[in-house]
Amino acid sequence: MPESDKASPMRSFLGRLLPKGWRKQVVVPPPTPAESPAPPQPRSQLGTVLIVDDDPIILKTTSIKVKSHGYSVLTAMEASQVISVMREDKPDLVLLDINFPPDVAHGANVAWNGFGILTWLRRLEDRPNLPIIIITGSDTEQNRERALAEGALAFFPKPIDHARLLLLIDQILRPKAAGSNSKT
Repeated sequence: MPESDKASPMRSFLGRLLPKGWRKQVVVPPPTPAESPAPPQPRSQLGTVLIVDDDPIILKTTSIKVKSHGYSVLTAMEASQVISVMREDKPDLVLLDINFPPDVAHGANVAWNGFGILTWLRRLEDRPNLPIIIITGSDTEQNRERALAEGALAFFPKPIDHARLLLLIDQILRPKAAGSNSKT
């Protein structure tokens, strides 16, 4: 037995389990298309919308509707994702749910709900006028009043009236896109 194998019990053990020359036989195949990272999506000139909801069906259906109107879409299912997206991608508008289940709401031992996220978003120094629209299943007058008082532009109960929501998004973002295009 070579001197190096005597010094390493693990190597000796593996040498008995694996065929001779096992190191030479290891071949790493090139990544398949499914494993390759997706190329970054280009941002729409109309703007980017961040959709925050713990329900994957709401995320999917609302994303499809918003993308069909020409906007780029980002999604988040909990507060830490919102923070990351806001720092890296700087969306132009946020659609925000209020209620999150306890396992999603407790990121880093801090309870986050839509109102906590709304408060955090309103404190961003570089985005003081970020448009935020609440989309929620808890259509109570108290939640509506609180959301609007804390800076949300609108309050949409679920099931979402996508036609009205898209009309509002267009009213908010399309003038900005037209203004930025006229300067170039």
